[in-house]
Amino acid sequence: MSWSATQRRAFNAGLIGTLLAVIAPAHAQQASNDRWVSDTLTTYVRSGPTDGYRIVGSLTSGQKVELLETSGDYSQVRGENGDRVWIRSSDLQEVPGQAERLPQLEQQVAELSEELKTIDDSWKTRVQGMQETLDSRKALIDELEARRLALDEALTATESELRDAQARLGDENNQVLMRYMVYGGSIAGAGLLLGLILPAMTRGRKRNDRWF
Repeated sequence: MSWSATQRRAFNAGLIGTLLAVIAPAHAQQASNDRWVSDTLTTYVRSGPTDGYRIVGSLTSGQKVELLETSGDYSQVRGENGDRVWIRSSDLQEVPGQAERLPQLEQQVAELSEELKTIDDSWKTRVQGMQETLDSRKALIDELEARRLALDEALTATESELRDAQARLGDENNQVLMRYMVYGGSIAGAGLLLGLILPAMTRGRKRNDRWF
């Protein structure tokens, strides 16, 4: 099965979404205190757990932090530089940001795409082998069909010759029968003539004998 570019892009997009859903729980289980700043924003951080504390900096979208404690709507986190700051809990998420996940997902997508290509090539090879087998079988069928037609023609010619021979044999039989009939008639005629002539000759001899 060959995939078009559009089908591959749609597959890759769906695959990335699926992998995000699968990988996210795994990351959460590996380090329960790890958090990431929400992908949807870059947020300010404060020195304390309420809006009344002063802003001391900001964290960028997808940045990894360590959760230390939670107080009300805020959570204290430690950034990669070691600073402890407070951020709204709603601005944290328990899964890595897209910037961190995408390279891994892209690698997995590339590996799966290569596997699909291998499967596709393997399937094409199998189809080609099947096509070659079908072609060889078709060639054999065509050869057998040609031989059958030749045998049919030979059989037709033989049947025609047999009919001609039977016709000639019938004519010869009729001729032989006619010869036998003529021969038999001749013999019968000769016998009849002898039957008539011999008595007459016998009577003539008897008369001649009386004269002496």
